[in-house]
Amino acid sequence: MINQNKKIVSVIAHLAAWACFFALPYLVFFPRMSDSQFSMSNHLIASIVCNNVYLVLFYYFNTQFLIPKLLMKEKWGFYIFSVFSSLLIFLFLPKYVAGLIASPEIHPMIGSNNTNGPVRPRMRRRGIVDTYNIAIFFLVFTVGTCIAVIQRWLKTEETRKETESQRLNTELSFLKSQINPHFFFNTLNNIYSLAIIRSEKTAPAVMKLSSIMRYILTETTQDYVPLQNEVDFINNYIELQQVRLTDKTTVNFISIGEIENKMIAPLIFIPFVENAFKYGISTIQSSNIEIKLETKENSIEFNVSNYIIPSENNMLENTGIGINNVKRRLELMYPNKHILTNSFQDNHYYVHLEIQLL
Repeated sequence: MINQNKKIVSVIAHLAAWACFFALPYLVFFPRMSDSQFSMSNHLIASIVCNNVYLVLFYYFNTQFLIPKLLMKEKWGFYIFSVFSSLLIFLFLPKYVAGLIASPEIHPMIGSNNTNGPVRPRMRRRGIVDTYNIAIFFLVFTVGTCIAVIQRWLKTEETRKETESQRLNTELSFLKSQINPHFFFNTLNNIYSLAIIRSEKTAPAVMKLSSIMRYILTETTQDYVPLQNEVDFINNYIELQQVRLTDKTTVNFISIGEIENKMIAPLIFIPFVENAFKYGISTIQSSNIEIKLETKENSIEFNVSNYIIPSENNMLENTGIGINNVKRRLELMYPNKHILTNSFQDNHYYVHLEIQLL
C-alpha cells in the first residue's frame, strides 16, 4: 500500500512538473504578441507541441536508459555522444514534423514593397528560436540528470544502510548465540568439580543453574531487558559461584541508585564478573572480589576489581571469548555511548564500564 501511494505521488509530481514546463513557451512568447507582426500561428503551436513531446521522450530516455546504462557505468564517451546526438535531432526533427502538420508561414523580407514598412527577417527569428530550443534542451537534460543521479545515490545509500543493518542484526544474533554456550561451559565445569568431590552443595548448585537457564532462555532473546533483572541475574550467578568458595575469598556486590524503569542489553556485565571469579579466587591465600553497579539519571557505571592469584598458567586472557564478545556487543548496541577501560595495578585487575542509556 505504501509503495502504491509513493507511485501515485510520483506520477502526480511528474504531471505537475510537465504542466509547468509546457506553460514555459507561452510565458516566453505571449509578451511578444503585442507586436502586430507576431502571433501564435498554427505552425508555431505545432512546433511547440512537437518540441515538448520530444523533450519528454528525451527526459525519460536519458533518466531510464542513458544514465543507468552509460553514465553510471562510466561510459563517458558514449554518453556525451548520445546527448549531443539527441540535441542535433531535437533541432531538426520536431521542426520537420511540425512542418508536416502545419505549413510554416511565408514572411516578406526587408526591402519588400510592403507599404507597412519592413519586418524582422526570418533568419533572425530562426536564430532566436534555435537558441531558445538549445537552452530548453539543456535545461531538461540538466534537471533530469541531477534528479536521476540524486535518486540513484539515495537508493544506493538506502540499500547500503539496509545491508549494514541486516549485517549488524546477524552479527548480534551470532554474538548472543555465543553467550549461552560460553556461560554454561564455565558453570558446568564448576558443578562438575563439586560432583567429583561429592559435595552436598551440588544439588543446590544445579537448582541455581536451572534458575539462571530459565532467565537466559526467556529474557535474553530481547535486545534490552530491565536492569533489575540483570542485577538479580548477577546475584544468582554469585550465589552459584559461592558454593565452591572457601572462607579465603570474599565477594562484595553492591548496587547504588535507582534501577527501576531502566533498560540494558542482556548479559552485558556477566563476562567481567566471570573473569573476576576465574582469576581472583584461591583456596590457599586470601582474595577479594569487589563488584559495584551505580545508576545515574542517564548512565550506568559498572566496576569490578579482583586480586590476581599468582600462578604459572593464571594470566589474564584479554582475548577470551566472553570479553571479546561483550566488547563487540557494546560497539554494536552502544556506539559512541560507552566507555570501557581496564588496568592492572598492584596485582589487582580493574574494569570500568560506563554506558549512556538510550
